[in-house]
Amino acid sequence: MEAIRNLKAKNFIPTRTIHISYVPDEEIGGIDGAAKFVNSKEFRDLNVGFALDEGQASVNDEFRLFFADRSPWNLIIRAKGEPGHGSRMYDNGAMENLMKSVEIISSFRESQFDVVKAGKAANSEVISINPVYLKAGIPSPTGFVMNMQPSEAEAGFDLRLPPTADPDLIKKSIAEEWAPAIRNMTYEIIEKGPIRDHMGRPLMTAADDSNPWWAVFRQAIAEAGGKLAKPEILSSTTDARFIRQLGIPAFGFSPMTNTPILLHDHNEFLKDTVFLKGIEVYEHIIVLEFL
Repeated sequence: MEAIRNLKAKNFIPTRTIHISYVPDEEIGGIDGAAKFVNSKEFRDLNVGFALDEGQASVNDEFRLFFADRSPWNLIIRAKGEPGHGSRMYDNGAMENLMKSVEIISSFRESQFDVVKAGKAANSEVISINPVYLKAGIPSPTGFVMNMQPSEAEAGFDLRLPPTADPDLIKKSIAEEWAPAIRNMTYEIIEKGPIRDHMGRPLMTAADDSNPWWAVFRQAIAEAGGKLAKPEILSSTTDARFIRQLGIPAFGFSPMTNTPILLHDHNEFLKDTVFLKGIEVYEHIIVLEFL
């Protein structure tokens, strides 16, 4: 907004129309916000050719640019088994079946994390899966009944897929290994947005010379006296994925250099000098992209 205010004060008139959108629900997936908006007649009438969404802070003096997001899945795994006394040992109890699944998933997580630790890929380039809750046991007024094995157990996982991942292969692993019916397991996958575009292609915007918007963007950063880091996949998720799904190029970018990454953390801040420099950078981007 400040960049546009400054440009208006300088009587800048863009050749292309600039639209600024404010949509709800991004933090909880955007399904009732951007996802519905981009499929509306109102959005189609805007005739969007290129979009900018949020990026992430950079801890050094290079600006970070994101050409894709990881797609979030919520995975819920449920196990059933015969209830029994806590003193008995028998096969295929609900907790036993669930823990087997947790072990298999943990092994997969470790294999992905090992690639990151070895420096072969960035965190955003692998599939991440993290347990977010466990639910089991028979409640009592003082906590849980300690001498009863429950008949049901459940676990929830946050799963993030880069656009290079094969979603069908992951679903196959879930059905056959992570939560197989043969172990009295069921599962639910809640996909929080697309992983392929309308043509079935990986949900990415080209960050090379094949994309004319990329060349102009890179030029704008250079003219602002900045440096671009190697383009990245964002570890988390933004509304840009809904725009990319339509085949519209979109970058994630926030001009925040020399700033710790504290999103959603305590004492998140932005230095005044970084903020003012960011306005200048946006001015250069708007002038060149919409000239």
